[in-house]
Amino acid sequence: MESASIGTPILWAGFTVLVLALLALDLGVFHRHAREVHAGEAIVWTFVWIAVALLFNVWLFWSFGADRGLEFLAGYLLEKALAVDNIFVFIIVFSAFAVPRAYQHRVLFWGILGALVMRAVFIVLGAALLEAFHWIIYVFGGFLVFTGIKLLLSRAAELHPERNPLFRLFRRLVPSVAEYHGARFTVRQGGRRYATPLLLVLACIEAADVIFAVDSIPAIFAVTRDPFIVYTSNIFAILGLRALFFVVAGAVHRFRYLKASCAVILVFVGVKMLLVDVYEIPVVISLGVIAAVLAASVGASWLWPPESAVAAVLGTDGADRAITSRSVADVPNESRRAESLVRSAGRAATSTRRESEVTDDRFT
Repeated sequence: MESASIGTPILWAGFTVLVLALLALDLGVFHRHAREVHAGEAIVWTFVWIAVALLFNVWLFWSFGADRGLEFLAGYLLEKALAVDNIFVFIIVFSAFAVPRAYQHRVLFWGILGALVMRAVFIVLGAALLEAFHWIIYVFGGFLVFTGIKLLLSRAAELHPERNPLFRLFRRLVPSVAEYHGARFTVRQGGRRYATPLLLVLACIEAADVIFAVDSIPAIFAVTRDPFIVYTSNIFAILGLRALFFVVAGAVHRFRYLKASCAVILVFVGVKMLLVDVYEIPVVISLGVIAAVLAASVGASWLWPPESAVAAVLGTDGADRAITSRSVADVPNESRRAESLVRSAGRAATSTRRESEVTDDRFT
């Protein structure tokens, strides 16, 4: 893992062009108009993104040897497993804001595009810290072990994405309206530009991704120190996340042991970091452990499904709300929280308008 990076300027530029071309093809050709993404189409796109990642992996094997190829594959599986956790947040955010299904793909597209930029920043900073301060690897390792144990021991808690400090700051600074205006992120009213709830949803998803990146970026540095491998495996895992969301959103509650598997993987990679100066665990073993833990969680979830869970789709004024796995008694609470959030957004928008009108009166 200590060898020089394979990422030449040409490779970095070529990979960036490839990703931008794939994204342009996705949004500009296949999803030009806002519409609902059905499960069958999402399954096809999921396999397409996995196939592209594996083809890139084969190219790495062919061009740079088995070590680099295995590092990418292990990093890709690791990031894919951790990224699936984002789907839970997506479901809750879309539910809380009553986002129509036709607009969900558009939000996820721009959300993941922003995540690509933020992940690049995190990776550059992480690589620079590890290069300058070797002891920082113990900080990363200890943090991952702590996070994994905390995740393993914590009980399921209701998430409130609207309480995220970054989201609350965004809503305070950006004037907004309470109604959706198609797939538009902003709308002009009374000569002023306002954010629609869709832009608030995007801000919420971006803020959540920052939190997830704090776990995932240090974790992949336990597999490889090559920034190019770290970045490419991370990006390929994220690119397929949109399609995977539409595949598993309705059945994500069935994977009851997914959180436990992520916790075990985080602890493993944390221990791997802490032991780096004592014993360097081969990448083949890392790959095997990650794959085995994921397979065990899927198998256990299949053999011992949750006894009582609900994944309902509620329709209100044409806006479908996908509810994450909750007990039947929790569904009314989710509905009340969604309605409360919409009313809160409406009051904030009204307050912003009044402040703007007062400001205008002062200058007229």
